[in-house]
Parts: sequence; C-alpha cells; structure tokens
Amino acid sequence: MTRELVHRSSVAEVFVTDGARVGDREFVVAAQWPRDHALYHPDENGLSDPLLFAETLRQGMVYVAHRHCGVPLGRRFIGRDLDFEITDPAVLRVEGVPLSVFLVGEWTWDGDDARGRSGARMDFRLVVGGRACGWGTISMLMVDERRYRLLRRLGGDAGEPATLPALTAASGAPRTPPHRVGRLRWRDCVLEETARPDEWRLRVDRDHAVLFDHPTDHIPMMVMLEGFRQLGHLKVHEACDGPFADLSFALARTTVQCLAFGEFDRPTRLVVDECASGARPQETFQLSVSAVQGDTVLARARTAWACVGTRPAAAVPASW
Repeated sequence: MTRELVHRSSVAEVFVTDGARVGDREFVVAAQWPRDHALYHPDENGLSDPLLFAETLRQGMVYVAHRHCGVPLGRRFIGRDLDFEITDPAVLRVEGVPLSVFLVGEWTWDGDDARGRSGARMDFRLVVGGRACGWGTISMLMVDERRYRLLRRLGGDAGEPATLPALTAASGAPRTPPHRVGRLRWRDCVLEETARPDEWRLRVDRDHAVLFDHPTDHIPMMVMLEGFRQLGHLKVHEACDGPFADLSFALARTTVQCLAFGEFDRPTRLVVDECASGARPQETFQLSVSAVQGDTVLARARTAWACVGTRPAAAVPASW
C-alpha cells in the first residue's frame, strides 16, 4: 500500500494494506492494527484504541476513492461527518500478533456539480475473524486545488499553501496530566485547563508526529477527535468517584459533525454541552462537546462510553 493512496507521509501510520471491489458500489478494505502505537495504544484493559477504527475509516475511504472511484491524486479531502460504534470490544483485544481487520463498505456519491461529483459517503462494517464488531460512516468533500482555495477564502482564510513551520499553539495554561485523559505521554495530551469547569483549550502541536503526519493549513479532523476523546475520558472517569472509582470505561460510539475550518492562529475551546450517565454508574455515559473558535462552532461531537471492567493499579505516567 502506497502512502499517497491514504494521504499519509509516514509508512508507520499506514493501516490499510489492501482492498477490492466486490460489487457495483461495494468494497472490502483490509487493514492491520499494530499491537502498540505511540498515540493509539491499547487501553489499561488491553483493548485496541477505538480511534484506530476512526483513522482506518478515513484511510479506507481515501483509498477507495483513489483506487476504485476515479478520484485523482492531488484532490483535497475535507471531512464533513463521522459516526462509528464499537459493538463488541472484546473482539478487539490485543493479543500476541497485530490485529487483522476488514472494512466491508458501500460507496455513495453525494452532490453533483458541473464538472463531476465532489462529495461521497462510505458506510462500513468492521469485521475481525469473521465476526462483526462495529460499524462506521464517513463523508467527505473531494475538491481540486482551485475549489479548495475558494472554500478557504469563504471560511475567512486566504488558504495559503501549508508551508508554515511546525509549532505548538500553547497558551501557557496547565496541560492536563496524561493519566487523566487516558494517555501515556505528556506530549500526547491535547487539553489545557481553563478557569471554567466545563471548558478546556485544545492544544495544537503541529510538531506531533502522528497528529500532524504531514503539513496542513488547518486543524485536522483527527486532532479534533483526539480532543473530544480525551475530554470524554476525563469527564467520564472523574464522574465515577467513590465506590465506583475502580471502574474502567471505553469509548463505544462517536458522532462528529464538522462545520468549519479550524485556524492555527486562533484559540480553540472545547465546551461540554452535556454530560449524562445511565441509571447506574456502570451504564453508558453520554457526552456532548463543541469545538469553538470565537463565535464559530468548528465541530460538534457526541460520545458514548461503556463500562468494560475494572481499572488496574495506577502506573506512574511517562514524563516525556
């Protein structure tokens, strides 16, 4: 699998391995998830990171677009909506070998224009060892460079080429410790604390090797998604205090609606709109979060968290 077909620069970040057309609009995409990963590492119960599924959905659609649906290399892909659910997390437990997964999907064109179709959606089923254990839907716009620049200007940016130097857009506010957001390393924490109890700032580190695998002129969808996930982990686990402090929750479902481009030169706030649990703490938590710059909502996300067991004894987090 070439990196260009999934819009990645690092070979290590390419999860899709192959794919085939099995019908007029039906495709099967094969992928391999690593046993460990710098950012998308297994959780404390040995379950694969759900965002491996999200990234594989993104790569799977980009691959199908280029390899089977006639979308030329060089087109800009703009994420619009993402919805995925892990229905059987036990199947995704990390064992002694990398996990081979299959995405069984259907391609749907969405939005015709004078020079060809520019939008599409893919609906996938996640299959491991012949067993369905999740589903996902992703939709994107696919535009040429001229239209991309027009969209960036309409969004309030000149759309200059992505040649800006890598930097960390940090405010100097305290960064949330990694163990509170389910990460192992300080450099992977994307939340900064603010004075408001239900508001955090998104830390955008353009020198992060995974979140910024290649240069871009706006905040990628996967960076927003990491912020939503980390905030959800923090809110859900800290809500279960007292006698339920040893319970462990995993991200079960995420629905994201992308509404506007996120700019690097403006602070991005993550605002909790709703946090609700089931009748008992062991039941699913629901969390709604908005990513906001000024008065502009960049994206909205709704996540669901399910109890997957108990938490092992706390380990000392890495300091690098």
